[in-house]
Amino acid sequence: MSICPKNKSSKGRRDKRRANWKMSPVNLVKCSKCGALMMPHRVCKACGAYNKKEVITVD
Repeated sequence: MSICPKNKSSKGRRDKRRANWKMSPVNLVKCSKCGALMMPHRVCKACGAYNKKEVITVD
């Protein structure tokens, strides 16, 4: 069985409910080794380090 609404929801009420569904800006932090901006808990694309240790080699 599905929900049966008693009254019709207006377009304004419907759209107000959907207005809060939006993207948040990307959180960036400085790399502890090279200082480049990167996403937290990821390998740095500039130097290839994670937690001050070189994990991958970058050209």
